[in-house]
Amino acid sequence: MARCEICGNDYDKVFEVIADGENHTFDSFECAIHALAPRCCHCDCRVIGHGVEADGAIYCCAHCAEMSGVAGVHDRV
Repeated sequence: MARCEICGNDYDKVFEVIADGENHTFDSFECAIHALAPRCCHCDCRVIGHGVEADGAIYCCAHCAEMSGVAGVHDRV
């Protein structure tokens, strides 16, 4: 068994994620999201969907991008 790098759970069903050339071990998607998902530059929530990228920043949605001064962005509807 292996340990989750976030919660320390020793679990027989861990999985590995390779991100930016580094291996990570998690016992749940929740822990993986906590460790790897970027944060919205406006509201600070975890971006677990597509998000919006503009000027080197990532936002959870077009609204947050617009609130930060990004023009011409739209969420998919």
